[in-house]
Amino acid sequence: MEGVRASVAALDALFLEEAGLASADVSSAAAGSATGASGPGAGVDVLQRQYEIRLERLELVSRLEGQLAAVKAQDAAECIRIQQAMTPPEASVPERTYAEMSAVEEIAGVLTVTSAAAGAFVHQAQQVCSLPPVMDALAAGTVSWQHAKVVVDETEGLSPAGAASLVAHFFDPAAPNPARGAAPGDLVPSRFRAKARTWRERHHPESIEERHTKSAADRRMEYRPDKDGMAWISLHVPGVTAAAIWNRTTAIARGLQGPDEPRTITQLRPDIAASLLLDPGTTSPGTTSAGTISSGGTGSGDGSSPHPGPTAPVQAPGQVPVPKADVLVMVPVFSALGVTDEPAILDGHGPIPASMARKLLADGADSFYRVLVDPRDGAPLEIGRKSYRLPETIKRWIRMRDRKCTFPGCNNLTADNESDHLQAWHHDGTTGVSNLGQLCPKHHRLKHNSGWTPTPATTNEPPGWTSPTGRHYPAEQHDPEPTHWPPGILPRQRSQLEEALLKHLAS
Repeated sequence: MEGVRASVAALDALFLEEAGLASADVSSAAAGSATGASGPGAGVDVLQRQYEIRLERLELVSRLEGQLAAVKAQDAAECIRIQQAMTPPEASVPERTYAEMSAVEEIAGVLTVTSAAAGAFVHQAQQVCSLPPVMDALAAGTVSWQHAKVVVDETEGLSPAGAASLVAHFFDPAAPNPARGAAPGDLVPSRFRAKARTWRERHHPESIEERHTKSAADRRMEYRPDKDGMAWISLHVPGVTAAAIWNRTTAIARGLQGPDEPRTITQLRPDIAASLLLDPGTTSPGTTSAGTISSGGTGSGDGSSPHPGPTAPVQAPGQVPVPKADVLVMVPVFSALGVTDEPAILDGHGPIPASMARKLLADGADSFYRVLVDPRDGAPLEIGRKSYRLPETIKRWIRMRDRKCTFPGCNNLTADNESDHLQAWHHDGTTGVSNLGQLCPKHHRLKHNSGWTPTPATTNEPPGWTSPTGRHYPAEQHDPEPTHWPPGILPRQRSQLEEALLKHLAS
């Protein structure tokens, strides 16, 4: 409760400060009326401070929510432990089971949730309490309950030692190979999950090849009706297939955009996918035989037309241009050679089996560019390319370094982003990787029309950001690790291989 009390005291202080500001503003206005002066400068200062106080209160409330979540989780786990302690030692297994079920139902009642939700929460609470570094971070308010649940999900199926290693990697700065870049609590939960899952895939006791083979057998398409005459269609397919579909539809959507196209890219993607699947007269990706893409409608349900409705198709200017959807694949050197089966990293997706990456490269897929990874430290070595134009090489390097839009909390993936000068060209900014960063169109516009400022980048580290109120948001970085060496390689042989590799790349 020490952290809870400190957060509540800080909140009290901010409410008192705001009350003092309001009193001072009233007094200043009264004095101004007596003297005939309006005092606009003082009013602006008060408004600015009131704005900052609300941001500080939001930050404190967020911290307090994490601290209270720790109290809640500990009490839930303790309820089960105490109930078990109260059960007589000679009690039968059914009696013990029903005693625990009764405790879970009590928890469901006081939290006003379903039995299933209470049971899931108790399991998560017990897991979090069994990982002291995570519980400590939650009690300090440096991570949220959503972050703690990510740890529970990503340690599921790992041995106790494996779970402890994952937790140490992200929560112990003194660990042998701690996570780089932003701390878990500085990442939105979905981004923390992506980093934790990448680590898990590399260190899971069962190889990703075996797990992928099992999961691929469960591929499927699902249909779910929704409100307002809408529905959801989802695919569970291999990551390479999903990434190719997403990047292809995005590229076609970008080609369709223009002054005569009223639909957003978010609206265009499903229209393109529906057109490709349903229009028998499709002559090029995303177009019908008339060169149009339907914008959809409510549908009659009689099957007379693929997507009938009241909204007329929007005419595309001639055949729709289809930009090439390049996808980067980061492949460890020895994995590319077939000597090890270490996972590769598919841009915008995450780890994929080595065999899948080798097949992409061997088949000569035009949309995939391989990036070899240094076996010594996991850093990228060079980008394979068919075009030697420097701007394209730089763009791909920035994509490989940043992986997504670099703005805090943004999940927009690289295929849909733009390379932007961190220091503007007309302010002597250079066109080099240390002065470039990925931004989605939304945050690209925001950067040029607000006080958000990027911090310098490096060759291998993306930029961080500073908000208009001076808050700094560190860069999110992926976690390169030394790649797996072939079994039986001696230190002397490793040195010789490293030297040969560097000579090959230099040539």
